[in-house]
Amino acid sequence: MGALPRTALALAALLGVSSAMLEVHVGMGSVFSVEGQQVVLPAWYTSRSQKKPYVTWLLDKEDADPFQILTYLDGVVKVEETELKPRVGFLYPVLTHNISVLINATRERDSGQYMCTVNVVDDDTSTGKNIGVINLTVLVPPAAPSCQLHGNPVVGANVTLSCASAKGKPPPAYQWHRTAPALQVFFPPAQDRARGTLKLTNLTLDMSGLYVCVAENRAGSAECSIVLEVHSTSTKAVIAGAVLGSLGALAIVIFFAQRVVGYRRKKRDSQEEAANEIKEDAVAPKTPSWARSPASDTISKTSTLSSIGGTREKPYRARPPSDTASILTTTGSYRGPPPRAGGRTPSLSPPAINGGPRCCQDPAAPPGSLPPSSLARAGAVPVMVPAQSRAGSLV
Repeated sequence: MGALPRTALALAALLGVSSAMLEVHVGMGSVFSVEGQQVVLPAWYTSRSQKKPYVTWLLDKEDADPFQILTYLDGVVKVEETELKPRVGFLYPVLTHNISVLINATRERDSGQYMCTVNVVDDDTSTGKNIGVINLTVLVPPAAPSCQLHGNPVVGANVTLSCASAKGKPPPAYQWHRTAPALQVFFPPAQDRARGTLKLTNLTLDMSGLYVCVAENRAGSAECSIVLEVHSTSTKAVIAGAVLGSLGALAIVIFFAQRVVGYRRKKRDSQEEAANEIKEDAVAPKTPSWARSPASDTISKTSTLSSIGGTREKPYRARPPSDTASILTTTGSYRGPPPRAGGRTPSLSPPAINGGPRCCQDPAAPPGSLPPSSLARAGAVPVMVPAQSRAGSLV
């Protein structure tokens, strides 16, 4: 584009166009650029004066008032404090009459109307001839679109495929096609290229496949895809039944597991309660002293009691010196085993004590001691006890 102004100047000279008047020219009224790329706004001026010009570039946007972005005054270039400052400048030295502007890494917000004004000392100009206007449009490629399925893809049903891109300037157009198992292109009214929708009616199993949507504008293109699987009604019912059956089986397993855990827990709690009750309420059984004592000990204790009972029947009296011992027997009479049928109970004479007869009745036992008859039934046997004197000493 840098050669265009020079070519225009040479053509004007050949045609004899007068350059006595100051005038600004532009290479084109509208310039397009893709976001992120570099763009040149072509402009130049003609003048008969050889003095330095005063050049001003302004930007007029729809949402703001015009503001200066670049100036040239007395041979000094000044870049104004705007968002374009690190990215804007003159393409060539201004003294060559080429006042084209270069913008790097264009953005969508760079779009607008750029105006160039040139003034030269000692040079006349007609109204509006010293101003050049260029419209810049920064294009934005479509962002990656999103593909979606609306509806239930079963045999005989209708579904809609949608495709939308969140960004793009100008707004992209959409095109749907199927790639598998066979290539198929769709046209209106089934497809709406502006809205990005594709309507599929009366679905069949053959309509299953991979559907691709392409979003495209002057800046570029992007695409997305979706897999359409058409199911028959019976297949759908089988799947639903299998899912429900699995859920039911799982619920049954969980139910029985809870019952088993609850039963085991209840059984364990009952066992613990029973054990606690036994520990708190049970009393250990007492073993009779006579059961633990040996037979000889029992006989000794019984004989002693018999001897004590016998000595208490009569008061102590003097004994002849020749009596060194007395034989005591158990008080009471021995009844013997129970009589047999038709038999008589044998009569036994009471035993004699110290050679004399004993009365038939047992004397009253002292308080706190067992009667002689009880001792006889307990199995007491006669023993020999040393004789005692009245003073209590052994003889």
